[in-house]
Amino acid sequence: MEEEAINYELRLYVAGKTAKSVAALANLKKYCEEHLKGQYVIEVIDLLVQPQLAEGDQIFAIPTLVRKVPEPIRKIIGDLSNEEKVLVGLNIRPR
Repeated sequence: MEEEAINYELRLYVAGKTAKSVAALANLKKYCEEHLKGQYVIEVIDLLVQPQLAEGDQIFAIPTLVRKVPEPIRKIIGDLSNEEKVLVGLNIRPR
């Protein structure tokens, strides 16, 4: 059985383990498992640890989700609690 390709590279910017950051990651993982199983990778960047990384993706609010691949780059700000908004924002068709 061949492996499915990684089609989505997602980067979640957080600042420490705030309630919003924890919720955003939990929501993101849930949606990815439901709709992108085996086709995604999530990179979590804590700006308290690596603040210099905010500049590259022009991060102004936390938490922010950045879809690096596929292009174009897309951003969603907030705790990602609205599944429909997240799926539309990432251009994912619900399964």
